[in-house]
Amino acid sequence: MYDPLVEIGIGHRPEVAAALAARGSTVIATDVEFRGVPETITFRRDDAFDPDLGVYADGAAIYALNCPPELHEPIRAIARAVEVPFLFTTLGADASSIPATIETIPGDTLFRATEAEQRQPTAGDGKRSRGEGP
Repeated sequence: MYDPLVEIGIGHRPEVAAALAARGSTVIATDVEFRGVPETITFRRDDAFDPDLGVYADGAAIYALNCPPELHEPIRAIARAVEVPFLFTTLGADASSIPATIETIPGDTLFRATEAEQRQPTAGDGKRSRGEGP
């Protein structure tokens, strides 16, 4: 479907990226900290709040698993900048904080960011939320 794929925020769970690579997809994984990934996956250190767009430029789609609401907008901005779709799942019962279509998949809900109405900015938009200061 999409190739290559870029997973943002792979964390310590490379299983989905590894499964996609095993099926023949090229997968680039990113995280704000170095993460060990299987050799079938290319890892690039990057921060969604201060991205290097070159990391995403060759991707056909960006995806994020268990993506917290505070990352929805920054990642959508990356996807828009490199003109690719952004697909994601959320944490537990979190809703999408950006306009998105919803698809039920086995065991989860898949969101696809859309270009629908722009939501109004709220207090805290665009600020880091990992406990870092101003």
